[in-house]
Amino acid sequence: MHDSFAAGTPAQQPANIHADRGAGTFDIEWRDGHRTSYDSTTLRWLCPCAYCRGEAGMPGYLDSAPQLSSEQTRLVDVHLVGQYALAPTWGDGHHTGYYTFRLLRDRCPCADCAARRASGGGGHGHPGA
Repeated sequence: MHDSFAAGTPAQQPANIHADRGAGTFDIEWRDGHRTSYDSTTLRWLCPCAYCRGEAGMPGYLDSAPQLSSEQTRLVDVHLVGQYALAPTWGDGHHTGYYTFRLLRDRCPCADCAARRASGGGGHGHPGA
């Protein structure tokens, strides 16, 4: 997928998105040069939809710490939502989670981003990027 993603800073603008359904991976190259890779299980646990995260003060399905089945973590398809988010479809038919580019970048699982979050540093990208 290539597009002229306009919203957000370069750290929140994908330059290239690749979903490898067979391998169960989802990769994003950001305009600032950073690369983010999600495995399908991590991506499924990140689902931001009301069913998974809850609403109106009620916990969501993922808040109950379920054991996710292989169908729940099998990436079937991914659709672009405007120029701000992606909507994956999972093997169990779940498709209501809109993963904003900001969410995907903020939750990047790479060691550098995880360390930055743990230190309270926030921000995007790597130093010097």
